[in-house]
Amino acid sequence: MPLALPPSAMNSHGLLRRRAVATALVAAPALWLGAWAQPATGRRLTPAQTEGPFYPLLMPKDADHDLLRNGALSYPEGQAVWLEGSVSDPAGRPLAGAQVEIWQCDQAGHYHHPGDGGRADPRFQGFGRFTVGADGSYRFRTIRPAAYRGRTPHIHLKVRLGTRELLTTQVYVAGDPGNPRDFLWRSLDDAERAALTVAFTPGSDGLHAVFPIVVAA
Repeated sequence: MPLALPPSAMNSHGLLRRRAVATALVAAPALWLGAWAQPATGRRLTPAQTEGPFYPLLMPKDADHDLLRNGALSYPEGQAVWLEGSVSDPAGRPLAGAQVEIWQCDQAGHYHHPGDGGRADPRFQGFGRFTVGADGSYRFRTIRPAAYRGRTPHIHLKVRLGTRELLTTQVYVAGDPGNPRDFLWRSLDDAERAALTVAFTPGSDGLHAVFPIVVAA
């Protein structure tokens, strides 16, 4: 025969049980709502790097997406490459209307800039600009970047939105033997190197390099 508890003990036990149930009912919605309210993990922002000394002082007359044509001139040197990708925010939303700019040296290692002595090949445009559409995509026709004294091959890149500058960085060639000797490439951690170092893979119309850009807008 089960042991009978005195009324006082039964009341105390029942009160504790009711309090525990009530606490659980209050806490459960809060926990569920808290989990639901947590934002999705954002994508890592594209690392910034220095602009360098050769950003154009004056915008060239021809500043479109095709750096292999400068006005009526065509540039036959180096390896042609399509540099393409998309511009989005950390949530993955395309940044329509953003402007992507790139600039780089010619195959002989010279920039269109007075600081480089004005020695760049006039057939090479050297600078380009692309305004991204609703899908956030951009595309440039240029050359696989060339090395010059003290630097591994790289392409400078800048992103603007209206009057705001959102990012300045550099794009490197995966597997290039000059990378480990480059002071800026070495200054990056592993995740930053992975973000800024891309493969230049052969295609039917030249090399292709895909560089996704994530910026805080």
